[in-house]
Amino acid sequence: MIKILVPLAPGLEEIEAIAIIDILRRSGATVVTAGLETRNILGSHQIPIIADELLENITASEYDGIVLPGGMPGTINLKNNDKVVALVQKFHTDGKLVAALCAAPMVLHQAGVLEGKKFTIHPGTKNEVPLQAENDQVVEDGNIVTGQASGAAILFSLTLVKKIFGEKKMEEVNRGVCYKF
Repeated sequence: MIKILVPLAPGLEEIEAIAIIDILRRSGATVVTAGLETRNILGSHQIPIIADELLENITASEYDGIVLPGGMPGTINLKNNDKVVALVQKFHTDGKLVAALCAAPMVLHQAGVLEGKKFTIHPGTKNEVPLQAENDQVVEDGNIVTGQASGAAILFSLTLVKKIFGEKKMEEVNRGVCYKF
């Protein structure tokens, strides 16, 4: 059983969080969402989301990967959370999946895991990461997967399915989603 952690911060981009959770659950992954300080999360567009768990109750060893949705100020809230940064570092050190969408690669930079890696990030936040970003919608480099913006949320999520379960599972999930590659 594959178990993925999705931390949810106030001010997250709702499209990104829901697309990640939905697509990964369709693939058969167990996805656990964790609120930073409360289970009641209000997104950047005032859409409420209820997290499954509180971040303080999360143990990295129970998970196969971490996926960070972006949005503002959600990304700043993730970046400023010491436990989120420590989890990203631990997952990376252990060779587990580390993924971030939109502005959330800022958190990966904060955790020190982007150095020497290819990645993408929302064009409006490129200056927040003093490394050379790619201009692709989704970039994979080893155990790190990054997506450019909410417009890439489905492609990003399907890429995660492919990375975790393989192309056949991705195609199976996409039959219901009908994303045009």
